[in-house]
Amino acid sequence: MSGVMHIERISPAITLLEIDNPPMNPLGVEMRATFMAALDEVEKNDGLRCLIVTGRGRAFCSGDDLKQAHGKGEDLAGFGRLLDRLEQTRVPVVAAVNGWCVGGGFELALCCDIRLASTEAKFVCAGVNVGLMASTYRLPRLIGESRAKSMLLTGLPHDAEMAERYGLVTGVHAPGALKGAAVTLAERIATRAPLSVEATKRTSHRALDLSPEESGRIWGEELRVLRRSNDHKAALDAFRERRDPVFTRS
Repeated sequence: MSGVMHIERISPAITLLEIDNPPMNPLGVEMRATFMAALDEVEKNDGLRCLIVTGRGRAFCSGDDLKQAHGKGEDLAGFGRLLDRLEQTRVPVVAAVNGWCVGGGFELALCCDIRLASTEAKFVCAGVNVGLMASTYRLPRLIGESRAKSMLLTGLPHDAEMAERYGLVTGVHAPGALKGAAVTLAERIATRAPLSVEATKRTSHRALDLSPEESGRIWGEELRVLRRSNDHKAALDAFRERRDPVFTRS
């Protein structure tokens, strides 16, 4: 039986994608196509405000299917396209790392905007273990060069507690509570002004690559659009009337 991607509509604003390709949830060619199709499907929903990605069973994701990809450089490029696609998703993406998060699966988690972990999660930068390389760009930007190198150069597993200390994840939860914690976080994001959330994701993603002048210019362009939005007007009206705003992503 080939793997599947489960799509669960938690609410009109929140969707859960669950990787199900036992035992370690690798993403070979067919699974990557399935993942891409799932992203295309959920993004057709204009009401989508937050996406949660997790794995089923004992793994979050083990990355590419190395047996399938042996000697095929195009497969590595294909995996990279999936990573870019997830990272560029319009709405914030929360990774609920339920178990083993290895190699390309670790990189998949890095492409998400926020990461939560189960106490059973294990994080492995496995490139040096299999004669390859991964996470050398995203990981140092996230946790700093020294800590990143300790993970990248050893290929050792790191538990959820250490991942939280490093700033790799922002919360650690019991296995049975992980999904609920991810949904609670997504619900909070989903109630914020959608255009503002999307602009904040875009600009913060680029922040480390820009000079102060470039950042100021881009920030100003985004802010001019937001100031003219109906959502900003709705927030001002709600503030004056002491009620919660109703946002329409317009």
